Amino acid sequence: MRMTTKTRTSPKKMPENEPISFWDHLEEFRRLLFKGLAAVLVLSTLLFFFLPNWFDRILLGPCFGDFPTYRLFCQLGRIMGWETSFCASDYTIELINIQLTAQFMLHIQTAVLFGFLFSIPYLLFILWSFVQPALYPNEQRAVRWAFTGSSILFYSGVALSYFLIFPVTLRFLAGYQISQHVVNQLALTSYIQTLFTLSLIMGIVFEMPLLAWLLSQMGLLKRSFFRRWRRHAIVILMILAAFITPTGDPLTLLLVALPLYVLYELSARVVKP
Repeated sequence: MRMTTKTRTSPKKMPENEPISFWDHLEEFRRLLFKGLAAVLVLSTLLFFFLPNWFDRILLGPCFGDFPTYRLFCQLGRIMGWETSFCASDYTIELINIQLTAQFMLHIQTAVLFGFLFSIPYLLFILWSFVQPALYPNEQRAVRWAFTGSSILFYSGVALSYFLIFPVTLRFLAGYQISQHVVNQLALTSYIQTLFTLSLIMGIVFEMPLLAWLLSQMGLLKRSFFRRWRRHAIVILMILAAFITPTGDPLTLLLVALPLYVLYELSARVVKP
């Protein structure tokens, strides 16, 4: 790291390579923060108008038996000779709304939440532009790749959540009953909040290689750690996958545990030997 010495474009000219004061840094951070908020607002506004056409096909897709993941599981189950409930094409989960203003407010909330979710690459770019002047050229290259990789990893986690984690969790919890006398009626607000929460959590979980790289750069983590604990990690990841997908289906368990193990191995690759 080094003292920031970038040239600012402002009404008052500053000498070349003059160190920027704390208040100048604060002003720059405030400017970038407003740019990030503006990006989220613009994207949320666009999503507000497009969401009505996307609700049935995308957001509510896991509620219907023809969801691509269900069809894939059905085909894999038949190939492997396993019984699976994913082959029921008439499967439907009905959602209800019990509050007068809930659907309109949820429309706005969903637009804002997913506006933030889809703005993350730009927000990371803003963060990069803030810290970039304080880095040496070799540090800039490394951190640039880190920010780029973090976006790819985050959306990989979001995609895994939408196509695998959330649909399996939804089917299990929607059909789970502690008594035959208690009927499940799923609220639309609960559905959307769970979808967003799982997407965000899996996006963060997929940042594990980036975290491992940062710890390695600070000298806190080495590749030998991953070699030493690999067998223990496999057991822990299988248990974690079982918690994420409490269906008991071996195919689903394997499909969830495999990406987590790939993350573990990727983390081992990016750290210093």
